[in-house]
Amino acid sequence: MAEFYYNLATGEIEEGKVHGATTRMGPYPTAEAARAALAHAQERNAAWDAADARWQEDDDVDAG
Repeated sequence: MAEFYYNLATGEIEEGKVHGATTRMGPYPTAEAARAALAHAQERNAAWDAADARWQEDDDVDAG
């Protein structure tokens, strides 16, 4: 079964481990999933940042 990676340095999709682990995200089962990897990670990070902000706000209220 083929594995696909998103190359962070080039923005290209690669089949197999073409480059080192520090420049790739994956593996993904399809090229389409690899293509969406960066956008998915950005969405997830934004959601986590928002959750962290809410948690910090709740902590500030409890401390006050």
